[in-house]
Amino acid sequence: MSMTMVVQPPARVVVAMSGGVDSSVAAALLVEQGYEVIGIMMRLWSEPNATAENKCCSVEAVDDARTIAAQLGIPFYLLNFESVFKQWVVDFFTQEYKAGRTPNPCLACNRHIRFRFLLQHALSLGAEAMATGHYARVDHVGGRYRLLKGVDAAKDQSYVLHMLGQPELARTMFPLGGLTKPQVRLMAAERGLPVASKHDSMELCFLADNNYRRFLQEHAADALVPGPIVDPAGQTLGQHQGLPLYTIGQRKGLGITASQPLYVLGTDPTRNAVVVGDDRALYHETLRVRQVSWTADAPPAEPLDVQVKIRYKAEGSPATVAALPDGRAEVRFVEAQRAITPGQGAVFYQGDEVVGGGIIE
Repeated sequence: MSMTMVVQPPARVVVAMSGGVDSSVAAALLVEQGYEVIGIMMRLWSEPNATAENKCCSVEAVDDARTIAAQLGIPFYLLNFESVFKQWVVDFFTQEYKAGRTPNPCLACNRHIRFRFLLQHALSLGAEAMATGHYARVDHVGGRYRLLKGVDAAKDQSYVLHMLGQPELARTMFPLGGLTKPQVRLMAAERGLPVASKHDSMELCFLADNNYRRFLQEHAADALVPGPIVDPAGQTLGQHQGLPLYTIGQRKGLGITASQPLYVLGTDPTRNAVVVGDDRALYHETLRVRQVSWTADAPPAEPLDVQVKIRYKAEGSPATVAALPDGRAEVRFVEAQRAITPGQGAVFYQGDEVVGGGIIE
């Protein structure tokens, strides 16, 4: 991918459309700004019985996206990404649970599907850039591109975009980054877009009912093997129904009685055990991350003072992050953090800027 800065209108821009209000307004704004816009929607893998509930690529969503494209006077294409989505997102999802981790499939989707395969396809169409409806911003300062939080703190999606490096940021546009969600809905209504009041989808798009436990029972039953619930000393306190059914910090539903409240501290796949203990044991001052990405495309030479988010809706916590020689990184928090969960993203910020991130080990 070229590092050339995105040119001004009438440059060709591909908009990743979903049939929702955000991508629709993103497309409308780019048309108004004079870009040559092409709308593309991805057909993603979902369970055979998920069609009615799959918010990403249901018949209704495709019809909405096609209607918006026609209203805006732009070409619209529906591309079949089912196979790569199944491989890179759905299979990854089940494999991570089998390994005793709690994955965020949106991170895998952005890394591999949206900003790899779809971006490559957009460039093959002669587009200068790909735009999405994410609430984030990109700017160009001092010869490099920066990924910034969206202005709307309640909708900021920079966390799930931390894997973008300079080649991707140079070819990516976020038209909604400087707007709030209420402003976007108002813009949709003012333009007569029929999706102005359409509800946002918060579910995992490939699940029929947003029930990941039921999904794992049907698609990864070998991961749901009963085993012991143990304390940190290894004493058996009860039985669990399968490691993926338990999350770090969980208190209810353990089926054990004790003189004090017990919480899930972690899982031990080698023993097929769920480890429980008191709340104090949930706090840790350090973590390590793998699959580390740096938005500058190079790890920092010295430890950085950052704020770290350890899950999508978490607040950033002060810490230092140091790159390790093996491509991983170590985070040391100023104050211990509760329920750090392997498989989730840890994203590093300096103010509004994302400097990098990775997957918690």
